[in-house]
Amino acid sequence: MAEKYKALVCCRAGVAMSQILDVNVNQVLAEEGYPIQTERGTIDDIKGFDGDLVITMSDMAIDLQGKEGLPYVVGIRNVVDKPEIKAGLVAFLKSKGEDVAE
Repeated sequence: MAEKYKALVCCRAGVAMSQILDVNVNQVLAEEGYPIQTERGTIDDIKGFDGDLVITMSDMAIDLQGKEGLPYVVGIRNVVDKPEIKAGLVAFLKSKGEDVAE
């Protein structure tokens, strides 16, 4: 699949957690062939982000979900749990009408 969605992988400071999460998200994307391109940043980068998806830690996701003007938000509890990451990506893709296996 060609990349057609843009995701921001972020945490509060944009250092350790977002870097680990970004590596694991990209491993899942490569393994599954999902059409998502990622960039890494901080929570402050969300304001200027014009993409489709924000992937962050679950505690931050709770604060972000449902806020007007924000893209789809996926919250991850364990940044190295690939099945959890895959489930979040599948939910996003299905919300966009994509036909993906779980």
